[in-house]
Amino acid sequence: MFTLEMLVKMYSLGLQAYFVSLFNRFDCFVVCGGIVETILVELAVMSPLGISVFRCVRLLRIFKVTRHWASLSNLVASLLNSMKSIASLLLLLFLFIIIFSLLGMQLFGGKFNFDETVTKRSTFDNFPQALLTVFQILTGEDWNLVMYDGIMAYGGPASSGMVVCIYFIILFICGNYILLNVFLAIAVDNLADAESLNTAQKEEEEAKKRKNSTISTVAERKKVEVKPDARETKVVVESGLEEEKEPYPTLNTSACEDEEEELPEVPPGPRPLRMSELTMKEKTPPIPEGSAFFIFSSTNPFRVLCHKLINHQVFTNLILVFIMLSSVSLAAEDPIRSLSARNIILGYFDYAFTAIFTVEILLKMTAFGAFLHKGAFCRNYFNLLDLLVVGVSLVSFGIQSSAISVVKILRVLRVLRPLRAINRAKGLKHVVQCVFVAIRTIGNIMIVTTLLQFMFACIGVQLFKGKFYRCTDDAKSSPEECKGTYILYTNGDTAMPMVKERQWNNSEFNFDNVLMAMMALFTVSTFEGWPSLLYKAIDSNRENMGPIYNYRVEISIFFIIYIIIIAFFMMNIFVGFVIVTFQEQGEKEYKNCELDKNQRQCVEYALKARPLRRYIPKNPYQYKFWYVVNSTGFEYVMFVLIILNTLCLAIQHYKQSDMFRSAMDILNMVFTGVFTVEMVLKLIAFKPRGYIGDAWNVFDALVVIGSVVDIILSQHYFADAWNTFDALIVVGSVVDIAITEINSAAIPVVKVIVEPGNQDSARISITFFRLFRVMRLVKLLSRGEGIRTLLWTFIKSFQALPYVALLIAMLFFIYAVIGMQVFGKIAMVDGTQINRNNNFQTFPQAVLMLFRCATGEAWQEIMLACLPGKKCDSESEEEKSCGSGFAIIYFISFYMLCAFLIINLFVAVIMDNFDYLTRDWSILGPHHLDEFKRIWSEYDPEAKGRIKHLDVVTLLRRIQPPLGFGKLCPHRVACKRLVAMNMPLNSDGTVMFNATLFALVRTALKIKTEGNLDQANEELRAVIKKIWKRTSMKLLDQVVPPAGDDEVTVGKFYATFLIQDYFRKFKRRKEQGLVGRHPWDGLNTTMALQEEGLVEADEDEEIYRRNGGLFGNHICHANGDHRGSAHLSNVTQRPLQVLPSLPNATGDGDGERGWERGADAASSPLRYNHCQEPAHHPGCNAAKRHQSPVCSNANLNNANLPSVCSLANGRRLLSRRDRNGGVPASSGAFCLHTGEQSGRRKWNSTRSVSRV
Repeated sequence: MFTLEMLVKMYSLGLQAYFVSLFNRFDCFVVCGGIVETILVELAVMSPLGISVFRCVRLLRIFKVTRHWASLSNLVASLLNSMKSIASLLLLLFLFIIIFSLLGMQLFGGKFNFDETVTKRSTFDNFPQALLTVFQILTGEDWNLVMYDGIMAYGGPASSGMVVCIYFIILFICGNYILLNVFLAIAVDNLADAESLNTAQKEEEEAKKRKNSTISTVAERKKVEVKPDARETKVVVESGLEEEKEPYPTLNTSACEDEEEELPEVPPGPRPLRMSELTMKEKTPPIPEGSAFFIFSSTNPFRVLCHKLINHQVFTNLILVFIMLSSVSLAAEDPIRSLSARNIILGYFDYAFTAIFTVEILLKMTAFGAFLHKGAFCRNYFNLLDLLVVGVSLVSFGIQSSAISVVKILRVLRVLRPLRAINRAKGLKHVVQCVFVAIRTIGNIMIVTTLLQFMFACIGVQLFKGKFYRCTDDAKSSPEECKGTYILYTNGDTAMPMVKERQWNNSEFNFDNVLMAMMALFTVSTFEGWPSLLYKAIDSNRENMGPIYNYRVEISIFFIIYIIIIAFFMMNIFVGFVIVTFQEQGEKEYKNCELDKNQRQCVEYALKARPLRRYIPKNPYQYKFWYVVNSTGFEYVMFVLIILNTLCLAIQHYKQSDMFRSAMDILNMVFTGVFTVEMVLKLIAFKPRGYIGDAWNVFDALVVIGSVVDIILSQHYFADAWNTFDALIVVGSVVDIAITEINSAAIPVVKVIVEPGNQDSARISITFFRLFRVMRLVKLLSRGEGIRTLLWTFIKSFQALPYVALLIAMLFFIYAVIGMQVFGKIAMVDGTQINRNNNFQTFPQAVLMLFRCATGEAWQEIMLACLPGKKCDSESEEEKSCGSGFAIIYFISFYMLCAFLIINLFVAVIMDNFDYLTRDWSILGPHHLDEFKRIWSEYDPEAKGRIKHLDVVTLLRRIQPPLGFGKLCPHRVACKRLVAMNMPLNSDGTVMFNATLFALVRTALKIKTEGNLDQANEELRAVIKKIWKRTSMKLLDQVVPPAGDDEVTVGKFYATFLIQDYFRKFKRRKEQGLVGRHPWDGLNTTMALQEEGLVEADEDEEIYRRNGGLFGNHICHANGDHRGSAHLSNVTQRPLQVLPSLPNATGDGDGERGWERGADAASSPLRYNHCQEPAHHPGCNAAKRHQSPVCSNANLNNANLPSVCSLANGRRLLSRRDRNGGVPASSGAFCLHTGEQSGRRKWNSTRSVSRV
């Protein structure tokens, strides 16, 4: 038939047109291959290869009929488009396998024959077998057994065999962890392409709808009878679309939600709260208009009372408690003894819970009606779930006989009760909805994967049907010969013969039919037990015949191709779908928001962050200790000691000599003593309150205390449990310890520990305290910025996991209770998969069993052990065999839900938090912002939340980009950046912590930084109010000042002085006659002036020349010779101070030079010195002109008033407007000053700096 179809197509279309289609080419290949195969098989030249089963690919033509299924066609198209990248990856994978196969042959070829009683299949004896072994290690199945064989091939662990494990570890890490995960990356990329195609098509459809509606609207509005010109129509439509794309037509438009009324009114608080963290006030559904049960109208008092009752918070919480209690009662049932006293008591509780849930449903039906009108009880899916669970309980009570299988099923369905809690926990409901969306989206992948699975199953049936039979006696290869008995030697020992009966058995996983083949291939796709199935296929001979060793090695290509297509690629598509769906559902809440995810996270951090308190002692002796423990050298010394201590712990081993053990004990005491000294030094430096304030210090203290206890308990005296008990009771009693030690030394016979075998039971184990030694390694996490960032992100990812973990716990609970009811009566037999460690007889054991299955470890063997025909427990009431065919559905569904869906929610959450690792490092992210808090604490040790604006330049140049400016940033460029940041400036010359951090985030991520600044600020304020509802207005005004606020900002301040600086340079050049001249003409003059100090050598000077504020520390030499006032104060810069006009003040060019060439400020804020008795202005008090200031450490936050200074010659450099009357300040002599006396001279006119 297929040959006839091919010939008819060739005749009707012609050969050239026929071979244009890829499907036709494939059909021709399949038909010709089938003909050749049939001829060769009939001539007995070869066995059937199954080429004809490739006709299954023709089923893909179904998709040509379903052209309306756009999402499926887009998915198939994206998968086909990715073939190029997949081909490159497969080539790389093939080269990787070849390289390690050849290397394995050189290392282990012919060396896996150390055990003559066992035939090793995973070897490196030849190239094809080495390829299979390397591929097995890549999949991770039993790779450790191959590694153990390699170690034993070189003499075992005692000799040099441990060295060869490096080969297997590198192979596994590079292949399994790195190379194979590229398939996941390709899968996620393909899904993004498919989703973009779907989105584009949806947008096109919406555009067409809008176009039609716009055309009809324009036609109706103009009432034009003649059809308009096509070009005019096009222009009208495009303009209409542009108007609709406008997201924010006015300032009052909602930023992230379509309807503002749906959000609750939350009073402003100190901490901003994300919109996703809010407990939304759900509108209470009103009573429907229709009558309930045709009796109660919408205004009936009883119905109104029921409505109020079911919507009351107490009633809802009470029902939730009863749901949890009923779930606990289900888990507490005894699955073996159904008539036990425990089950009888729990049965009475079951009656009570069912009665309560029935009353709840009746009340809800009375309030909302049953199902005939809109808003009725049964028109909600979660309500239908409640009705199903309660109905099942009622029906099971009505049928008394527990032997009826229907009743068993109904009683099993009671396990759905925990699902009723989903409708009452909003966060859990969100995760469940995400899972349902993922399942709905996975439908397309399920169709493609099931089709591919079916195709491979058909090929497997053609290749292996009836060929997996074998006799228990390997010497017999046919069912006729496999009769009678044979002798089996236990463990190859000829002295222990056993007589056994021959049996002709089939493999538990086989390819005898399509369903069995699909189940066998599914287990292969999970990488569990597939090598054993592979070697059975390789040994398969003919139908109903026994195996022949390595009969068809080439048949392994079938399994390799299946694993690459299904396990490596299609299964990763499932994982990718879960990840993409989870991320899309998380972003759906902000789909109309202008801020992207990274911007929201950074803004949220800036709003929630609080400055760190940094303790700096004022006592000079304590300060020395503080300086030592905070020095870099001290940190490096402790780091080296931790590494050495770790090495000492690592070199300890079994059967070590007494001398070695003593040396290790001494070293342990030495290290513990050193770490104790470190703890004492930090306690002295920080004081107990400051020491405990750091979490790492608390951890250090716990480790040190635990190590000391470990040393004490390790002594011989404490080997006696009673002596340990005495010592714990009488802590510090030295006399008691000494007497007991003497007695134990004098009479060694009186010991509790007599037999070495009972030693562990007689002593209190000190292993727990020895863990504290190893925990010193955790201190290494506090070293290094990258490790701290990873640790911070890892901890942060736990914030999004509670509801995912709750959903997984609910899934485990349901399956565990079902497993107890269905498989709990199977007998525990050692040597089988159902034993004392793995069983369903108790709830904890069932959960452990399911956890093992979720990790994929031999889950298929547990499934086979639960099939019918298994032995029942002796205490159960079952007389026949136990087990159920339901096990196949039970375990496969659980594995798919856990391994492919639920567990990958963890992967999605972690990928969501660690996305910065794959992002451009030049983009600011929330993981960068912690550095700002740490360095801010050095300038603001008491965590007051404000520092001098002149210190912000130094602070930001200490932080590397993208957050800060970096140490290589020129000083003038840093000032320009501050102009762009434009934080509000307080009246005392300080800037706020949150305002500075927010300005950094805003400028780095370009959040509303273009266009009209006032309008951008208003839009940004609206966005913050929408997303973080509890942001206080005070904090909001700090970070984003409202429009119309003419307060002084850092931007205005630094813009003023940048203009002044440029003006002075221009004027100086003009006075020197350099303006307007050719650069080469004035070159010699400029160099000469530089030598005299009259001209700056370089405009963008090095950072070491100016580490403080904008212009350094300067002293004005007014009314006197500047050479007479050469005492430069080593003072960190203070804000500029406006001083009153001095009648006797004069100025000259030297004074101007004094403005330009000031003393540099101290670069480290921890050595911040300012004068206790600063010198007054020389014009005010000439007697103190030559006095040097007395300096000391002081608080950095003793801020002075901001001021504007000018030169002493009365030249006006700044225009200032009085805030009250707008009267400009009088001209006069102004001078730069950094003293503290400005706090005593508060002029009303100095409270603000005017705009330029």
